[in-house]
Amino acid sequence: MSRKRVLVVGGTGYLGQHLLQGLSELQGTPYDVAVTHHSAPPPQPLLDALPPSFVFFHVDMRTGSGFDDVSLKFGQPDVVVNCAALSVPRVCENDPDSAMSINVPSTLVNWLSSFTENRILLIHLSTDQVYEGVKSFYKEDDETVPVNVYGKSKVVAEKYIAEKCSNFAILRSSIIFGPQTLSPVPKSLPIQWIDGVLSKGDKVDFFHDEYRCPVYVKDVVTVILTLTNRWVSDGKQMRMVLNVGGPDRVSRVQMAEAVADIRGYNNTLIKPVSASSIDRGVKSPSDISMDITKLVQTLNIRPVTYRDGVKLTLAAEAKS
Repeated sequence: MSRKRVLVVGGTGYLGQHLLQGLSELQGTPYDVAVTHHSAPPPQPLLDALPPSFVFFHVDMRTGSGFDDVSLKFGQPDVVVNCAALSVPRVCENDPDSAMSINVPSTLVNWLSSFTENRILLIHLSTDQVYEGVKSFYKEDDETVPVNVYGKSKVVAEKYIAEKCSNFAILRSSIIFGPQTLSPVPKSLPIQWIDGVLSKGDKVDFFHDEYRCPVYVKDVVTVILTLTNRWVSDGKQMRMVLNVGGPDRVSRVQMAEAVADIRGYNNTLIKPVSASSIDRGVKSPSDISMDITKLVQTLNIRPVTYRDGVKLTLAAEAKS
């Protein structure tokens, strides 16, 4: 039997690198893996940490340039994981055209539909920001009413994928947190940032009235690998939308308090403020906590608690 092929789109980003690490640690390396990146060339520390069999391709999601090279040198993938996104809400708000052209994967989907044997599963990363944020614990079949351009671009993407792809799993992820990547990403990581500001001993503002269900990065990787294995082993049609969050609904204040408690910082450094008191240049939903019952029941995965995820993150940072 020929080995199955997995293509990770946007593999040099935060989740992408953790996924590549997860794929490289699988027993018996069951998959051939290709990776697309937009920044050229891919970072050397990442290449050094991964098996030489992982192949990298430069692809532009806006134009689709580079996908033909993947066809030629890697062939038709069995599973494609799309981690590529413009995910900073303020950046999306200021440049809606870029947000739509990158976050709606039309060039990727068009390329996939060019294969005659169309047995490909697309696992696409969406966001909790597709929800309006006016109640707690959204379910997958709740209406999507995004309040900003980032959320809107992700809703358009979900609809496009559902319309054009025969097999897909759309993962609506919350804030993803965890250890730094094999090759450090430039973006600010939530737990590391909180730890950094509190360690200085200065008072810091945190929102007390915005709620999310932050999810530990290795749990997101487990979800993706479980879906991949399921598709490869039974090949049954898959058209799935899943909320991928942690089990805890927490505000930014509660996120900071957990870090302070674990690290022994003074809790009075955390100053609760209302989200409406600060202009971030983009509207933000106030409560987009998610019900993850479907995730737990469908894949038998129980994401770690926020507090345990923070402990794991800080322990990994101390080691590195």
